[in-house]
Amino acid sequence: MWLPLAAIVVGLVILVWSAERFVDGAVATSRHLGLSPLLIGMLVIGFGTSAPELMVSALASLEGSPGLALGNAYGSNITNIGLILGLVALVSPLAVHSQVLRQELPMLGAVTLLAAWQLRDGMISGTEAAVLLVVLALFIGFSIWRSRQRGSREDALASDTAESLEQQSMSLSRGVLWTLLGLTLLIVSSRILVWGAVEIAAAFGVSDLIIGLTVVAVGTSLPELAASISALRRREHDLVLGNVVGSNLFNTLAVVGLAGVITPIEAAPEVLARDWLAMAVMTGLLALFALGWRGRAGRINRYEGATLLALFVAYSGYLVGNVLTP
Repeated sequence: MWLPLAAIVVGLVILVWSAERFVDGAVATSRHLGLSPLLIGMLVIGFGTSAPELMVSALASLEGSPGLALGNAYGSNITNIGLILGLVALVSPLAVHSQVLRQELPMLGAVTLLAAWQLRDGMISGTEAAVLLVVLALFIGFSIWRSRQRGSREDALASDTAESLEQQSMSLSRGVLWTLLGLTLLIVSSRILVWGAVEIAAAFGVSDLIIGLTVVAVGTSLPELAASISALRRREHDLVLGNVVGSNLFNTLAVVGLAGVITPIEAAPEVLARDWLAMAVMTGLLALFALGWRGRAGRINRYEGATLLALFVAYSGYLVGNVLTP
């Protein structure tokens, strides 16, 4: 028992450290390769912070635990909105200025509905998983096209990212080195974490889905929390939200898509009725708060942050309560 617990702790520590190095290296490398600040903010940072989820879920699927992969993806989305944005908004209300984010939020809502359609029969087949990867490719292509538009260069998200990049001074060679080292350690730590999580699930008689939705999801979301806190200190509110929206898009499309291509994912009815529903409600509230309503400008205030955090606590408490109840 103690060895799997130690594996989870050690795996998470290395995972978080390596994810930060990977993102820093990828951002520096992208900057030297001439990617625009908007594209870095939309894809490199948001998707890079989801690298832990991708590695953990891919390895879990390869080792015959696709439930862990699905739980990690959906649980991370719930954690990103409820825990991370909820906490950040409690500390400092988030004003939303970016028009790019206003366009991405409906995309996130559409992708969430697509996930529900795929879960309707209790199975995400290899073909359905491939559809998610195709949608991801289309989104990336659209993001690249949009970043080249003249008006997008003046977007608030591009400005926030440019200010963040100005504070980083890393050579191309060092950026490549950190990217490769971070990626290698991500793979190693993910392997350790998956083994520990599967062993703990078996020891306590709970499903790997529950472990993925709770311990693993929170652990793999720590890079998003670190990135959000760093951006908040610089008052780069649009970068905070962009990080979460980009990460959630990547989790739903790439993480579930890759895991499902490796091994078709069986989803019990409660995944749609409980986990997807929680993810959909939080995504809807995020869009409502960030886009504004009743003529109100887009802004996530402290009350709304507290609402998101309370929903996360209630959902997590419900999961834990079900596990502890005989």
